[in-house]
Amino acid sequence: MKFYYTLLFTFFLNLPFISGQELALVRDNDLFGYIDTSGEYVIQPQFKKAGDFSEGYAAALQGEKWGLINTSGEWVLKPEYDRVKSYNSGFVLVLKDDQWNYVNTSGEILKTPVTEKYFDFNNGVAFYRKAKKIGLLGTDGKLILEPTYNVIKPFYNGYARVRNGEYWGMIDKNGKVYIPVEYSEIGSYNSKGVWAKKGETFGIVNDNTFNPIIGIDKIWDFNDNSELTYARSNKKVGFINNTGKWVIEPTYEKARAFTNGLAPVYKNKLWGYIDENGKEIVGFHFRDAEIFSADGLAPVKEKKLWGFIDKSGKMVIPAAYQITAGGLSLFSKNQIKGFYNGVARVKRGKQWGFINKQGDVLGGKWHQNAELFANATK
Repeated sequence: MKFYYTLLFTFFLNLPFISGQELALVRDNDLFGYIDTSGEYVIQPQFKKAGDFSEGYAAALQGEKWGLINTSGEWVLKPEYDRVKSYNSGFVLVLKDDQWNYVNTSGEILKTPVTEKYFDFNNGVAFYRKAKKIGLLGTDGKLILEPTYNVIKPFYNGYARVRNGEYWGMIDKNGKVYIPVEYSEIGSYNSKGVWAKKGETFGIVNDNTFNPIIGIDKIWDFNDNSELTYARSNKKVGFINNTGKWVIEPTYEKARAFTNGLAPVYKNKLWGYIDENGKEIVGFHFRDAEIFSADGLAPVKEKKLWGFIDKSGKMVIPAAYQITAGGLSLFSKNQIKGFYNGVARVKRGKQWGFINKQGDVLGGKWHQNAELFANATK
């Protein structure tokens, strides 16, 4: 059966600190291996292709066949498959003899109902498709939710957006309706509220009640780092609370989310930072600017290259890098820009590496490519 790949969008503003072993996929001399947070190789580059670790395992290509390795680089599933996807929830999708199956680390096949297309498990749930409708499959191989919706988006914080016909709503991982399917657009789940659009009117859904906001033509998702999110009115952007009240009037051309009490905002072709009272904290000096990380540093762009400032606006790591890249892994689509857990992925010339908050390169090594660090343990 044809494989249907689900792109898992992760909202990176809220990522918690990772415990356990962290490994990053790197490529050197056209082969893939893994380094730890000291920059040293844990698994030497030896694979033609590979994926990020997930719950202790990663897919890797040896010769013309795929298998699954553990954090010691040992084969858990021997390289005998035409494709191996990302391990999650105790199972991994494998392709062999033109047939996709869910298997565990012993290679045992999970028996499931016949499906038109296969989807990865994610946190105990996989999508299940039949007759052009989508339902939910559990790790016991049984349906949690019969195929009901035209579209189910990936779960975020336990909830997923769903669509039937032209209308959107939201369900939980048990398939229970959380927000009725009656909106023309809807945002991702957050406990502070979910933005939605009914007809031509935007508003916030709280306690299953739609609170319309007049004069707004776009709202961005709330996140756990602030009571405010940004919204647009008459081509200008400001910040609202979850009742829809303007806390910072829409006077900016662009904005990004508040983290650590500061948000990047754009006006007159330059970026700066404001606090949650709308006070300018870091002047409008930059060609581009990203959010502050939990490490207290934010990437800013001067001319063509990026450096890092602290919350006072001081440039603590000079603008000498590029920071944005598509995933080199077949599985990872991470787009974190800047510091995360004390390191930042940067590009210098044609090589990629990781720097610490002092600007030192981990292990003194640069690589052909590098993925973000990920929790490699279960």
